[in-house]
Amino acid sequence: MTSHRQGGIMPAVRLAAIDVGSNSLHMLVADVSPDGRIQVVDRLKEMVRLGHRTFTSGKLDREAAELALRTLKTFERLARARHVERVGAVATSAVREARNGAAFVRLLRRETGIPVRIISGPDEARLIFRAARHALGLDGGPHLLVDVGGGSVELVLVRDGRALWMRSLPLGVARLTERFLIDDPPRTGQVRQLEKHLRRELGEVLSRVRRAGTLRAIGTSGTVNALVAMASAARGEDVARLHGARARAAEIARLRQRILGAGAARRAALPGIDTKRVDLMPAAVVLLDFLLGQARTPELMACTWALREGLLLDLAGLRSGPGDAASVRRRSVEALAERFAGPNAHGRQVARLALALFDATADELRLPPSAREPLEYAALLHDIGHAIDHGRHHRHSAYLIRTGELLGFEPLDIEMLALVARGHRKQLPSPSDPDVQVLPPPMRRRVRALAALLRVADALDRTQFSVVRSIRTSHRGGRLLIEVDSGKDNAELELWAAQRRVDLLARLLDRPVLLRLRKRTTPEMPRAAIRT
Repeated sequence: MTSHRQGGIMPAVRLAAIDVGSNSLHMLVADVSPDGRIQVVDRLKEMVRLGHRTFTSGKLDREAAELALRTLKTFERLARARHVERVGAVATSAVREARNGAAFVRLLRRETGIPVRIISGPDEARLIFRAARHALGLDGGPHLLVDVGGGSVELVLVRDGRALWMRSLPLGVARLTERFLIDDPPRTGQVRQLEKHLRRELGEVLSRVRRAGTLRAIGTSGTVNALVAMASAARGEDVARLHGARARAAEIARLRQRILGAGAARRAALPGIDTKRVDLMPAAVVLLDFLLGQARTPELMACTWALREGLLLDLAGLRSGPGDAASVRRRSVEALAERFAGPNAHGRQVARLALALFDATADELRLPPSAREPLEYAALLHDIGHAIDHGRHHRHSAYLIRTGELLGFEPLDIEMLALVARGHRKQLPSPSDPDVQVLPPPMRRRVRALAALLRVADALDRTQFSVVRSIRTSHRGGRLLIEVDSGKDNAELELWAAQRRVDLLARLLDRPVLLRLRKRTTPEMPRAAIRT
């Protein structure tokens, strides 16, 4: 991946970020460009449980420490195999609090060569906040970031992309399980003692959260997102894309009843559960149910970016600033397009023409101004499926959009993008198609209208030589007339192709659509710059 800038091309740097957590060890390998685009190359995770017994004994468990060392050696080998230029590694709550934590870190450095460092709770919260802001923008608000680890909980209150305050509290699920939920399933009295402890530890913090007003809660840890996945599974929804998935507070409350009423074997059979976290889910659901209830927030959204992604941004030395959800989305779309379509001159030309058609027909098609952005992004991505196969590339484009880890989008917005891109050729999916059924009726109508515009715009670059310089529309004799200006270039193939692709647009407008070459009556003007 490269970053295009005036004066040349700036290459991306390949980095690895390692999180030595209380529950698990993670490594993320990614190419990071100077403009903030991140292309994931590899991920590795091992449930090590460094926090096991640490929070009661004060020392790292020998068996867990040995497994952590073996895992880190594996990470180091993978980093070398992936030609990583720079590695950063941080250790959190379990290592931070253990009496032998510093000695353990020295051992890791000596045996692996990886510069592991112990970070403070506030620094942990800062990295989590940085990652979430990069992934979501965090415009508006207030938003409450919730990261539940094995040893600690990080809470960050955010408004307009800025952190109002951060807290790191010793309330991780491994710690709470070992201290309070001794039995399996836990006894009612144990749960009450845990809730009493949470009320004491979180009272002042949650009072400040309530004063902030209506909140959106965002979960950034594997533990929180595991509960969101369970809530989605209980609704019968696919959880293949967890980023942006949501769970209502009432759904978490229902999960609490099911989880607390079941032993480990029965919990492992619950739909959507992460079987590696079965023993930690009782503490997790009590904690999250308490947080949502006391914060008076009705919903929780999953964010798959967390500490290691924040560390990656630190390693890259990227400038930190307030969030901007629109720029997050654009950066993510452009990175996906570059990954599968390279320079993508055709995609940019189609996007330019599609937006011109949108501006001319939006009122008739009853499209709101907010629909302009998804049309542009669907146009930029409509042909990325060629990277897999030509014959069914429209379907492959939809697949890559759904699975491409686009940031800053709601799940339904991702689905709409995928369907519009798929609809640029062949038939749109039927109304009974499951992919269509997940969208509310207004979004289904919007998909048809945007796909109709994208079809015509794509045909207007049939040769992929960007010969069409501009278009002008008018209404004549009950028809929509689209006049095409190609300067001195031959646009006959574009006109022929586009006229064959106007049927859906004509049906939606309830009028014929005619294309013709515009007659030049003024001197030729320079071509307008294409926004990239």
